[in-house]
Amino acid sequence: MALCSKMSGLWTAFVATTLVAGTASAQSLRDGLEIIGVPTPNGINLQPGVTEVARDIRMLDSLLLVITTVIVLFVTALLAYTIIRHNRRANPVPATFTHNRRIEVIWTAVPLVILFVIGGFSLPVLFKQQTIPEADVLIKATGYQWYWGYEYPEHDISFDSFMLAEDELEEFGYSQDEYLLATDTAVVVPTGQTVVMQITAADVIHSWTIPAFGVKQDGVPGRLAELWFEVDPGSEGIYFGQCSELCGVAHAYMPITVYAVTPEEYEMWLAGEIEAFASTGTTAPRTIELAAVE
Repeated sequence: MALCSKMSGLWTAFVATTLVAGTASAQSLRDGLEIIGVPTPNGINLQPGVTEVARDIRMLDSLLLVITTVIVLFVTALLAYTIIRHNRRANPVPATFTHNRRIEVIWTAVPLVILFVIGGFSLPVLFKQQTIPEADVLIKATGYQWYWGYEYPEHDISFDSFMLAEDELEEFGYSQDEYLLATDTAVVVPTGQTVVMQITAADVIHSWTIPAFGVKQDGVPGRLAELWFEVDPGSEGIYFGQCSELCGVAHAYMPITVYAVTPEEYEMWLAGEIEAFASTGTTAPRTIELAAVE
């Protein structure tokens, strides 16, 4: 709790400085943003996709659901037919043949056709994910046990992002529903622009993911991986994610918060961030005590 209190104090000072300067701080941006990318209680579907890649993934998921449903229904019907047609009562004298060339060709060819169809739809999505375009915004995310550190290398900005304790949520404009999701600082990105994230880790393997963006990438110590996304204009809001690798005992306590804002708001935030929170190096690593997040 002492660590969270320290971060809250730093954030309050940052907000005050930025407001005096007349620019838009991350906290003031939060006040006008709707929470969009968030888990839904009792939900059974994927979060709404707000990027082209996310929509492609959902299309592929729907296609695979249709294909698997047809296969399950066909196999179930075939089993039912076999049980009825080939039981001892209906067929007391069993057949003596051991091969049927036509059936063998069919059960070899049909699965191949299904695989080609799946590959024809899935490979373009995979290539789109893995082909990193030129970045309009470049951000580096480093996973630590157990929090995320962020850098905007083109602007010499760096900060750490810690999960908010339950008693701090209201102070930052969140409700209790956002506990384990909201953080004291957020990644701010502009809509309608290509954002490239460089993902790595400082200790063990972590994973940076935002479901609504359709992105997930492991951060491996000593290696630098990349992902990209472009949030649709008009989809400004708050999006949550969580580390998706079992990175240790406090794995559940290193969430991700992203503010997607208009390009104009992003430039205003960026100017305020550089003035009040600029850094030429990364913030010194700190360790979260389990007692502070339980």
